[in-house]
Amino acid sequence: MEQALSLAAFLVGFLTVIYVIQAAVRTVVLPRSAKVTLTSVVFGAVVVVFRWLADRKRTYEDQDSILAVIAPVGMIVIPASWLVLLLVGFEFMFWSTDPDLGLGGAFNLAGSSITTLGFAPAIGGGQRALAFTAALLGLLVLTLFIAYLPSIYSAFQRRENRVALLEVRAGSPANAPEMLVRFHRIGWVDELTFEWLAWEPWFMELEETHTTYAALPWFRSADAHRSWVTASGAMMDAAALWISATNVPAGPDHAAAGLMIRSGYVAMQRIAESFNIPFDPDPQAGDPIALERSEFEDAVDRLAVAGISVREDRDQAWLDFAGWRVNYEAPLLGMAQMLRAPYAPWTSDRSPVQSGARGHRAT
Repeated sequence: MEQALSLAAFLVGFLTVIYVIQAAVRTVVLPRSAKVTLTSVVFGAVVVVFRWLADRKRTYEDQDSILAVIAPVGMIVIPASWLVLLLVGFEFMFWSTDPDLGLGGAFNLAGSSITTLGFAPAIGGGQRALAFTAALLGLLVLTLFIAYLPSIYSAFQRRENRVALLEVRAGSPANAPEMLVRFHRIGWVDELTFEWLAWEPWFMELEETHTTYAALPWFRSADAHRSWVTASGAMMDAAALWISATNVPAGPDHAAAGLMIRSGYVAMQRIAESFNIPFDPDPQAGDPIALERSEFEDAVDRLAVAGISVREDRDQAWLDFAGWRVNYEAPLLGMAQMLRAPYAPWTSDRSPVQSGARGHRAT
């Protein structure tokens, strides 16, 4: 009976250690989006706690200061959970080698081994082998985490550089009509093509990093009134408005704007999918959108007042604009709600339309 209990304890500990190591490797090393239950549960608990605390604050700035802590705290709690579970796993395995140790003695031996402090000596070949293994795996987890942080912050800085630049080009909060009016006012309309071309790879990198590193979307901008979500919406709306409502002839500018929108909505759909945000993966022209026709008309009127040549056929212009926006609106607004993005027109000031949303695509 005692031998069977020891074997069961060893198996429980062994499986716990294997589970932790594969979770750490899949979270840090695997270069693709992966659903890691342990990481998701731990980080999700951090999100729930800090969102609950943020709900107790009245102003958005106070809420933002609490929400901004989610990602850093989560990045600390995740590896801490790995180490705690490693400790528990090796505690069971050490206890199985000598039940007379008791759980307290096995805990001391496991902690001594994982931290490489050596304050509790291992006795016998079996315990020494476990001690060496625990020390190696403890160092491995810490090394993976240390390598993980620079990747996260490097991706964050590249993302935020362009978000910060957008404030100069599109106002604060960033919005599509303001961007087009400013470019027209300073004589930079011809430079819009370069903006579309610059944001296309930004969206491609956004998709890669924000699906690979699940904590990265939760890293908030240094300015409480900036957000990568609202910046994404402003750029896609600006491009959609430009090619649908103005008299810019079809050509390289239209192509660049269209490609940027496509890269943007693919990125937003993939990121939303990784967070189980519902959206229609194959929307049809004419599907409802949250943006009202009157808001579109106001934006076009603003362009016309600024001196930008706009299309006379407003009905077709609206259909073209809505045909672009329907591809990215649901994932965009869903992300804005989940992350509690700061106020920005056409993005975080409304709820997504739920009709027609058939759930996310399984890829």
